[in-house]
Amino acid sequence: MITVKQTLIHPLWLRLTHWLNALAMLIMVTSGWRIYNASPLFNFSFINELTLGGWLGGALQWHFAGMWLFGINGLCYLLINLFSGRFKRQFWPLSPRQFVVDLWAALCGKLSHTDLRHYNMVQRVAYVVAIVVSVLMVLSGLVLWKSVQFPLLRTLLGGYDAARYVHFFAMTALVGFVVIHLVMVALVPRTLLAMLRGR
Repeated sequence: MITVKQTLIHPLWLRLTHWLNALAMLIMVTSGWRIYNASPLFNFSFINELTLGGWLGGALQWHFAGMWLFGINGLCYLLINLFSGRFKRQFWPLSPRQFVVDLWAALCGKLSHTDLRHYNMVQRVAYVVAIVVSVLMVLSGLVLWKSVQFPLLRTLLGGYDAARYVHFFAMTALVGFVVIHLVMVALVPRTLLAMLRGR
């Protein structure tokens, strides 16, 4: 009997950081919505049943707990990607022309997903944008958390009030990324299996 060894798609460290990040984002977004409801930026609020914390103080505690998980896990993800060379292999180079081609193929339902080890240009751009937005969310979050301790960062972001808007729109972009990500997983379910078992 011949056994076929499956190729590793996602190493263990990547799967761990992926799922820890998913947990951290769930905590931060739902607690962040409760914090937002206490002092809305726009003429709407989030449904309380979708928020975490129960009240402002509880939401802040959850948010700070999620912040440490998100920040430390994200830093580990970035460092391992950079020092292992994975970042360059998976996300580089970026090609605007190929992005348009792959995006059109995706919209037409013709984008190939035969080899999950390699990202198409839409995936590359989406992940790079998500990383940049995550960094922006962390930096703006630092200003909101410790504004006095980070005066230069506060100034670069346009002040405390502007940092709130930056933080909100960064969160919105990440939530949008997650929604699209989940839709793609539903369309190509073996990507979920690969992220669970690595193969």
